[in-house]
Amino acid sequence: MSSSVQRKRVRKSPEARRAEIVEAASAVALTEGLECVTLRRIADELAVRPGLISHYFPSAEDLVAEAFGSAAGGELDRLIPAPPRPLPPTRQLARFFAHTSGEAYDDISRLWINARHLSRYRPVLRERVLVQEAAWRGRLEELIREGVERGEFRTDDPYAVTIQILVVLDGLGAHANTGTVTRPEAVACLAHTTAERELGLPYGTLSSKDDDSRAAT
Repeated sequence: MSSSVQRKRVRKSPEARRAEIVEAASAVALTEGLECVTLRRIADELAVRPGLISHYFPSAEDLVAEAFGSAAGGELDRLIPAPPRPLPPTRQLARFFAHTSGEAYDDISRLWINARHLSRYRPVLRERVLVQEAAWRGRLEELIREGVERGEFRTDDPYAVTIQILVVLDGLGAHANTGTVTRPEAVACLAHTTAERELGLPYGTLSSKDDDSRAAT
């Protein structure tokens, strides 16, 4: 006797489907730019109808803002995890600099350049850029304050140090789209030497190579 079993089609929950859409949009934003994030493009990426995407994101502007927020927020969580952090402040900050220098960070630098440019004309995206800027400032300042409290850093103004570091990183990432600038070593390491100077750390403390395999101390 033969029998046939009809496969049940698994219906994704609204939360899972929305997360899938945002993940696909974030990937396109990072690799191709926010201009390429459209309802049709993301539908093609997921092999679904555009109407499904518009069900969750009626406006393409909302999807663009969400794609940027997800990518920038995810990168922040990777670079500076929220407490409790796996590493002490000095090592966590050194890891942050190891991951924000060189070609490995170019995609996120391009995304920030892209988002800040487009935010001049797109108010929804502008609001998300402001939210992410505040999140990055807050997370880095929080790490610096933790280091001060633990006696690893010395500064009377963690906020000012935070702004200095982020301004330097923005400046170093300004040429990510062209890659035409050959930087002297003193310029390439400007972000972590600025932090070392402002936090009372010996030269070279924050330039050690990152090693994620080391256990927290």
